[in-house]
Amino acid sequence: MAKRRRRTKKRKMNRGLKWTIIILVMLVALVGAYFGRHVYMRYRQQYEQQQTIEKQAKEKRDFIKKIAPEAQKMQTKYHVMSSITIAQAILESNWGKSSLAKDYHNLFGIKGSGANSKVMSTKEYTNGQWVTISGRFKVYSSWNASIADHTKLMLNGTYYNSNNYSAVVNATNYKDAAQALQDADYATDPDYAKKLINIIQTYDLDQYDN
Repeated sequence: MAKRRRRTKKRKMNRGLKWTIIILVMLVALVGAYFGRHVYMRYRQQYEQQQTIEKQAKEKRDFIKKIAPEAQKMQTKYHVMSSITIAQAILESNWGKSSLAKDYHNLFGIKGSGANSKVMSTKEYTNGQWVTISGRFKVYSSWNASIADHTKLMLNGTYYNSNNYSAVVNATNYKDAAQALQDADYATDPDYAKKLINIIQTYDLDQYDN
């Protein structure tokens, strides 16, 4: 009788141990699945972020390559530095993605009047703060036409001062040209020159000046 009880007790212990092992295996599997999914999701998120970064980098390279030839052509003819033209196009049009650039090929926010212009919203820095205003901007047939007109503006100046941008045209380096643009009030942004210089240095745009 005592031997039978010991065997029964041993069988119960074995069954208990078996279920304990099964439960532990299931727990390990669940924990492994959880962390495996977590690692996978993290990897996928990092992969998608990297893909987005690479796509954006390619779009920027393509934009520069698309407008650089015309900028260089204008520099050869009229001495307006290519790096400045490209940097302004990047800054003013957000890499060609602004509505003004996409819909009307206006890369530089050049204002206009009459039938060949459109009313658009824009931001200007006034009295120490950014405000949104409406303005009328020129419409072009292509980005190349916009670049050519930008060069014409640099050469001919504004209606109130024909020499307004002469310092830009006569500059011998992009830093002086950028500062000349700010001094001539091309934009209301108090950091305009600094932003242009940063863009030129970040994307090595001075290579197009040679």
